[in-house]
Amino acid sequence: MGQKVHPHGFRLGYIYTWNSKWYADKNYTEQLHEDLRIRRAIERMLPDAGISRV
Repeated sequence: MGQKVHPHGFRLGYIYTWNSKWYADKNYTEQLHEDLRIRRAIERMLPDAGISRV
């Protein structure tokens, strides 16, 4: 019986790119939460803007 692999995760780096590219040392959790807040705010304020991925 084979292992199940999510197709998006399997192709990440070859066909697809990461949704965000940033590096943080000590402030990783703070910057992660800020990144998520910004994404949610953009999706909430501009739902009909035609932005496919944030």
